Amino acid sequence: MPAHFKGYMETLKPRLDKAFDRQISLFLDHMPLNEADLLKTALEAGKKIRGCLLCLISDTLGGSTESAVARAVAVELIQAASLIHDDIVDRDTMRRRLPAAWTLEGTRRAVLLGDVIFAAAIGMASELGREDGLVVSRAIADISRGAFHEPLDPLAVTRSLGSYALDHTLYEKIIHLKTAALFGAASRLGAIGAEAEDALREKAYRYGSRIGEAYQIADDLQEIRQHLSTRSLRPEQLAVLVPVLLRFAKGIRPHIAPLLRTGSTLLEEDVLACFRAAEAPMEDEIERRLKLAVSELDGHFPQNAYGMLVRRAPWDLIGMFNERVGDS
Repeated sequence: MPAHFKGYMETLKPRLDKAFDRQISLFLDHMPLNEADLLKTALEAGKKIRGCLLCLISDTLGGSTESAVARAVAVELIQAASLIHDDIVDRDTMRRRLPAAWTLEGTRRAVLLGDVIFAAAIGMASELGREDGLVVSRAIADISRGAFHEPLDPLAVTRSLGSYALDHTLYEKIIHLKTAALFGAASRLGAIGAEAEDALREKAYRYGSRIGEAYQIADDLQEIRQHLSTRSLRPEQLAVLVPVLLRFAKGIRPHIAPLLRTGSTLLEEDVLACFRAAEAPMEDEIERRLKLAVSELDGHFPQNAYGMLVRRAPWDLIGMFNERVGDS
């Protein structure tokens, strides 16, 4: 039994990779793609963290590996499709050190490809069971709603700031929908595959959701530190960061609108001080969410070897994220 989640992933991932690759090939091989091999390589290269978490929940609750892997593939299809769409919105040209899908196939075809993969995930989950299909379809809807809430246009953000329609509560909504929803869905599906009772399924969902929230905060903290290092920030980058800054960076609000309007990329010392002030509360909030995740298991999940691993997995996951190179 591995002592850490990373070791568990290394043991499981070859089997999950093989199942995922087989599913991707089922529909990519029949589509008229311009760069099929490059695209398939990028899609198959994910770390599959969410799928592995699903399998760990299933193992903890006595489920079969075969049942868990089938559900894990559906979750990883959702993750793959969401990244295709994210790259289009963010205009990111690289994914996993390879060209992003939209740069290979064009924006329209990349959007449609993401839609095809979403549909494949729903179909695959629905074949496993009615509840599986519902969990997967709700996760896709939540991810889409989370992305819809993200501010992207600097001018629109400036108007919202002026009317105080934009406040710190938006961040909680975004991270729950955009990131936590899929972690939660993965954990619930692990419990469903193990035929756990409804109460355990709900506990598993909340466990995964709290990990997902911490994971997104860690991602945003990494981005803030990157801008502290470069001392620069483009208006479109600032627009996306506004919710997290309003949530954690005390005193930042008066500085946001001028930065968005002037288009300045260099950050003055008073703005950098606000960024630095966000670091400690973000670290504290990550820790709080991880503890909340584990508290969902107390008195409910088995105290077996997998149960011990699932209790330390939240910290392992954040540790892996902080060490990562590339995409998750």
